[in-house]
Amino acid sequence: MHKSNGPKWYAYAPYVREMNLWLKHVDEVEIVAPVTSMPLSEIDIAYSHDHITLTQIPAIAFINISRGIRSLLALPYIFFKLWKACKRADHIHLRCPGNIGLLGSLIQIFFPKKVKTAKYAGNWDPNAKQPLSYRLQKTILSNTKYTKKMTALVYGEWPNQTKNIKSFFTATYRNQDRVVPVIRDYTKALEFVFVGSLVTGKRPLLAIQIVEQLLSRGVTCKLQVFGDGVLKPKLQQYIDDKQLGNSIVLHGNKTSETVKIALQSAHFTILASKSEGWPKALAEAMFFGVIPIATSISCVPNMLDYGKRGILIAPNLEEAVSKIVLALESKQALVSVSRLASDWSQQYTLDVFESEIKKLLKS
Repeated sequence: MHKSNGPKWYAYAPYVREMNLWLKHVDEVEIVAPVTSMPLSEIDIAYSHDHITLTQIPAIAFINISRGIRSLLALPYIFFKLWKACKRADHIHLRCPGNIGLLGSLIQIFFPKKVKTAKYAGNWDPNAKQPLSYRLQKTILSNTKYTKKMTALVYGEWPNQTKNIKSFFTATYRNQDRVVPVIRDYTKALEFVFVGSLVTGKRPLLAIQIVEQLLSRGVTCKLQVFGDGVLKPKLQQYIDDKQLGNSIVLHGNKTSETVKIALQSAHFTILASKSEGWPKALAEAMFFGVIPIATSISCVPNMLDYGKRGILIAPNLEEAVSKIVLALESKQALVSVSRLASDWSQQYTLDVFESEIKKLLKS
């Protein structure tokens, strides 16, 4: 969803921040996307380019019968708009997975001579249980018989991939942001953070319950929750009912700078997601030496080097807490894990990311 404010177009900050790196190296940009009249929020930022055209298309969803029917009726119009935009373009860039990403992946087949890239920001694991539309996008993008001159950027290293699949990454910080992380003291009060949307897929309640259980076991700790979403009222009610307000705080959406300050001193970050692509919340925390506690999904095991750079947990409260308590027994080992996490994450800066993007646009 995109929003307008004067001459500028705005959208979800992590996505736009990345796209602005691509746009630095092109003369004109056409964005094909739905538009919303919702007001700007703290997690929206503007595209940075002097020659942007936004071609508006309807948002589509199949969450109920009425929305599904409206979406089906809109498909011919959306196909036409996408086809016209692809015809005008020198380079076609798709954002997947998603409903419009699926349509775009079908349309690009009709332009075999044009250079194309696709950013698949979801879980590329071939064995992952996913919706049919996601599986279709993965099949189309990796089918070199129908998808020509395409580089599909995916998270993680996976076996038996076609030649157009390129393992990639994303980034938040610059080379100049690299710092030697402060060495944490794991013998005193522990600071946990959760950064992400407050939705079922991110399992924020599990993060809260983990800290609640640690407190009940005598571990002195606090949890700061950054993010907003439909679960926020229920989570706040849970915190109030359990009288956890002194230890767990829901901050809502905050600026990246505010989150960055919190990460520079936090001991652990918790992200027990059901599904991820490249979880930036983990990579950003690791950049500053925060030890990630995460579920073993997508490329997360690879990011955490199968437990050497963090703590891999199952989405089971008792098991997760037991594993964390066990890790807390070796304070010196935690210092090493923190350093390894930082060393790994600081390889993937925006400067490195941008140099890779230049290569893709010139190919």
